[in-house]
Amino acid sequence: MDIDSLLQPFQHFGVHLGLERIVKLLANLDNPQDQVPVIHVAGTNGKGSVCAYLSSILTQAGYRTGRYISPHLVDWTERICLNEQPISSEEFCQLLLQVQAAVPQGEESPTQFEVITAAAWLYFAQAKVDVAVVEVGLGGRLDATNVCSKPLVTIITSISREHWQVLGSTVADIAREKAGILKAGCPAVVGPLPREAEQVVRSRALELQCPVIMPQRSQCISPGWGEYQTIYNSKHNSKHNSKQIKYPLPLQGQIQLTNSALALAAIEILQTQGWNIVEEAIIQGMANTKWLGRMQWTTWRNHKLLLDGAHNPAAAQVLRDYVDSLTPPLTPKRKQEGETTQQSVSWVMGMLSTKEHEEIFKILLRPNDRLYLVPVPDHSSANPEELALLALRFCPELSFCHTYSDLLSALSAAFAQRDNLVILCGSLYLVGHFLGTN
Repeated sequence: MDIDSLLQPFQHFGVHLGLERIVKLLANLDNPQDQVPVIHVAGTNGKGSVCAYLSSILTQAGYRTGRYISPHLVDWTERICLNEQPISSEEFCQLLLQVQAAVPQGEESPTQFEVITAAAWLYFAQAKVDVAVVEVGLGGRLDATNVCSKPLVTIITSISREHWQVLGSTVADIAREKAGILKAGCPAVVGPLPREAEQVVRSRALELQCPVIMPQRSQCISPGWGEYQTIYNSKHNSKHNSKQIKYPLPLQGQIQLTNSALALAAIEILQTQGWNIVEEAIIQGMANTKWLGRMQWTTWRNHKLLLDGAHNPAAAQVLRDYVDSLTPPLTPKRKQEGETTQQSVSWVMGMLSTKEHEEIFKILLRPNDRLYLVPVPDHSSANPEELALLALRFCPELSFCHTYSDLLSALSAAFAQRDNLVILCGSLYLVGHFLGTN
């Protein structure tokens, strides 16, 4: 049997938040989650790259490191890694059979995500990992990953209005769900949050007596290099005598100065707990970090192409900021020299039906840009024709806006225009489809 056929019976249960099903399922598997030291990571954006940094550093430091993420881009096996290597399909299938056999009979069926999450906990326990870096699937409080009672450290990377249909209509509501991963007495690393979200998180942390660390963003000291100001002096476990760590930053975009600082703050907390993570392991671990499909440069038929999910407004803003750093705004000098426009961008986009299409278009699109719209294969895709009407309403100065039945046709058309910056974005599933077929 293959992974798809083993997961198929659970597919139609969809998103159904709640811990009752996963708790019963894990109990039938002898509670593997209790055998695994955990770093638990939640957030609207940035949690994947923070997990990638942490996993790479801890592996480099010589620890047997598990990592669990979602969604995958190309293959199910990407979700469960050991020392940066995806689980084999054969091992994944064996785990799924074990989980399937443990599903309580005559009770509400677990969801597909709960089954995969149980498989991940089981794998990490059987592999006797030293530590597992676990990414929240959706929200936090009722997410299937939220079954560890005493994580080494919890991280909340960012909070903005996404999945509001499930998590609540305000940023404060969403913050309440994310803050559900905080545990009594366990340290929490928290990224920059909107004021109302920060109030909610701090209030919950106070109730649980969680030490909260909000590290400053790292400084960019040269292209591809960051500098992090340490919070603790790990030798004396005090908040004084801090120093700087200079490290390579292979992931693109200004946001990685924030994300990398969150990861390094978590590493410092581990150091104070007695974990042996030397500076050389941090530097090499950062250098080795890979995170596909997020601000990733690749080639398609010898053309340079930028890939990014940009599937919500906050992520779209990060991408727009990066694009603006590549195509600087017109200065008086450039205008004097006869330039009238910035380099236009060709956007090849597809979006899921549940996303905030208007906001994403408002953030990304500029006059003279070109827009090539496609459906997202095998998912609940927004209608490209409707997206085209919406885009033209918000940016009527687009120089081109057209729909295509498939990604291949859209990319061919986009690259027929010479000298344009071409970006494929709007959905991680669309990016995954590209990576899986190229």
